[in-house]
Amino acid sequence: MSINYNTQTTSTNRVGNNVTPEMKAYYDRQMIRFASPKLVHAQFGQSKPIPKGSGKTIEFRRFSPLPKAMKPLTEGVTPKGNQLNVTTVESTVDQYGDYVTLSDMLTLSAIDNVIVETQNVLGDQAGRTLDTVIREKINAGTNVQYGDGKADRNVLVGGRESGNDYLSVAAVKRAVATLKRNNAQPIKDGCYVAIIHPDVANDLTNDPEWKAVKQNVDPKDWYNGTIGKIHGVVFVESTEAKIFRAEPLRKMANITIGDPESLTVGAVSGKVITVREEISSGDATALGGRTIQINGFDYTIASAAAGDPGAAKITVSETLSPTVVPGSIIYPAGAGKDGRDIYSTLFIGQNAYGVTNITGGGLETIIKQKGSAGTGDPLDQRSTVGWKATQTAEILSPEFMVRVETTCSY
Repeated sequence: MSINYNTQTTSTNRVGNNVTPEMKAYYDRQMIRFASPKLVHAQFGQSKPIPKGSGKTIEFRRFSPLPKAMKPLTEGVTPKGNQLNVTTVESTVDQYGDYVTLSDMLTLSAIDNVIVETQNVLGDQAGRTLDTVIREKINAGTNVQYGDGKADRNVLVGGRESGNDYLSVAAVKRAVATLKRNNAQPIKDGCYVAIIHPDVANDLTNDPEWKAVKQNVDPKDWYNGTIGKIHGVVFVESTEAKIFRAEPLRKMANITIGDPESLTVGAVSGKVITVREEISSGDATALGGRTIQINGFDYTIASAAAGDPGAAKITVSETLSPTVVPGSIIYPAGAGKDGRDIYSTLFIGQNAYGVTNITGGGLETIIKQKGSAGTGDPLDQRSTVGWKATQTAEILSPEFMVRVETTCSY
């Protein structure tokens, strides 16, 4: 007889099928303990509790600075005074969650407390999920700088012997100057914070000026993942930092030769390009409306025709450059030059964005003991451990945050 270990449960010393309030509180804390370290992007936002009994909308507040009081006071006369200007930003919260089903057979053979171990895994998942929700929201800001002064994402290059658009100390200084010019307040101890991907951190820390100037910070006084401080910015490393990747041009074809991220020009006739690779019917449909890049120029695909290698065709809306010749590589647009991955490093000041917090209802552990399903589990074979969370984020002051987009040496 085979045992389905995709359905797994654990034994318990508790009487009956209910989780006591004390155990529920413990499991909630256990979940939060493993989720919290993953919430890198949540650390630096204006935190608000999840509203209870007040609908799905949460309200963040921004206080505008008062103008200078330049009029001299008159002796013995009380001035009129001023009023605070409060701007509210509303955001709708969404729910996220997942669960694992445990079998009674695992109960008989498990050595560890399976519920606790399962919660560790689910807590990690919850943290990464909620962090991604926040990351995607705050990376949609329009206060952007590219490489060392480039004009747009699609011209950023990397992987060459020279002229690469990697993150440098000069780019850090430019981002800091922008925050200061916008009167963004530091987050802690006079410093802004930057969330940086390890790949980008590798390039930045190899910059000779970083090695000459970088200061260590006491991890007890800062955040998990802190790698150092330079020019008033503390850098916090996270593998969850945003990467802008170009979507592959083909997903459905059974590709055994060539790079699925790109296509190759076989022949050109007007606005029609015959490609050297196979295009499936599903991919041909999906390519309609996509933007591609050839020799540094962007084109919009008006239509695509499926076919075998040398027969599949792409028709673009624009007139093709004379540089588009047989052998030219067709890259997906949306990232750097020639489809290069683009990394976001966020430089953050106070109150740049708001987030909902995971305590007080934001993240909940849900445990269903075996037998709790009634006739849905007639032999008491299954229990479940899961999590459910409510989360949102919103940019409050876009001028208090700078997104620096670069390539990296990897």
